[in-house]
Amino acid sequence: MPLLSRSPPSASPTGSMLPNTGKLNGCTLFITGASRGIGKAIALKAAKDGANIVIAAKTTQVHPKLPGTIYTAAEEIEAVGGKALPCVVDVRDEQQINDAVEKAVQKFGGIDILVNNASAISLTNTLETPTKKVDLMMSVNTRGTYLTSKACIPYLKKSKIGHILNLSPPLNLNPIWFKQHCAYTIAKYGMSMCVLGMAEEFKGEIAVNALWPKTAIHTAAMDMLGGSGVESQCRKADIIADAAYSIFSKPKSFTGNFIIDENLLKEEGIKNFDVYAVKPGHPLIPDFFVDENPEMVTKEVEKQQVKTWTCGIQKDKVLSTNQLPSKRSDAAPPAKDWKQFPQQPQLAAGAVEETFKILKAVLSQDMVKATQAIYLLELSGEDGGTWYLDLKNNGGNAGSGQPSEPVDVVMTMTTSDFVKMFSGKLKPTMAFMSGKLKIKGNMALAIKLEKLMNQMNSKL
Repeated sequence: MPLLSRSPPSASPTGSMLPNTGKLNGCTLFITGASRGIGKAIALKAAKDGANIVIAAKTTQVHPKLPGTIYTAAEEIEAVGGKALPCVVDVRDEQQINDAVEKAVQKFGGIDILVNNASAISLTNTLETPTKKVDLMMSVNTRGTYLTSKACIPYLKKSKIGHILNLSPPLNLNPIWFKQHCAYTIAKYGMSMCVLGMAEEFKGEIAVNALWPKTAIHTAAMDMLGGSGVESQCRKADIIADAAYSIFSKPKSFTGNFIIDENLLKEEGIKNFDVYAVKPGHPLIPDFFVDENPEMVTKEVEKQQVKTWTCGIQKDKVLSTNQLPSKRSDAAPPAKDWKQFPQQPQLAAGAVEETFKILKAVLSQDMVKATQAIYLLELSGEDGGTWYLDLKNNGGNAGSGQPSEPVDVVMTMTTSDFVKMFSGKLKPTMAFMSGKLKIKGNMALAIKLEKLMNQMNSKL
């Protein structure tokens, strides 16, 4: 099996802050879903060291909405100095996985690193998720990861490097991450549970870790989910590639970790993260499963007396599965009574009306020109009702009732969450992902509204 070489470093790719060192020269990486997006970014980063890349993916012909095939990816990999083996692999098919592993071993002599990147997503609730989609997510995310790992492990155990990296989230048991897309969460957590189990099972033989982005990553899938314009609030896949490269450089003893990309790269000494942004200076969408603040502990948690924690994550620090908060001295004490939790403050009378007064006061022609949308807000609870924001006509307008022109976006939430959102205490993207905010209509125009909220923060 190839050893970690010390060949001269190559130039870093555009969007990368972590320089190549040549450490992966001659190593063989088996990457699922490597024809595009994050998988291909990791492949190209390793290829710059002279690594061998097994492109295990389904796409053999150009898709109208998803650019890239296993063959175009192979051309890019070889163009930057790597060697490529494109293999047609649907990770739901065990025989295709086994055949690709056998071809990889025959061509390159073994497998040093496995990246379980292939994934399927449907952000739908229980009643709106067809069984076909449930089966797809379970088969690709959890079962596919398990079977691909199983096929590669005999060869990984022989490698001096021996890494498995799953692109999966920390095991965050906050119920908000289950509430709106239970099937998807279960399927992704299945990948993370493979990390928990296999890290222990193969300790000393193979390093098994999970990597997850702190913010949304701009991929073709993100374009389909978020719509036109979402890329301005995303980072490039290069940040994941740099974090993965850092992980591959670590010894087998670095295992059982749930790693957030930004946290790890900070430990590598990287301070400027603007280079990773698609549009530096724009607010970034936080990714799923990563709690930003204590406010993410919801009322559902309080009522159920659930103590929530994020497995393996502490602010600006990467922890292993042996350092769970429940074992730490600074862990929160178990709740004996739901009354121990801080209570939500009561909404002040007229708070919604006052918010709209301030909204109306800060509207401007420049804001209208940049937004060009009419928003309808259906608010429930005290001081609720129907309200609107006209950011399409003249200098803009805001108030109660229906607007005079067709609506572009309908937003539904409680009055309490509305006030929090427009005062900067609740980020719109986090409100949406946690189910506190429901959106119908043009998602790209919904994202534009966040700029208005940023201007509101200093006035509420």
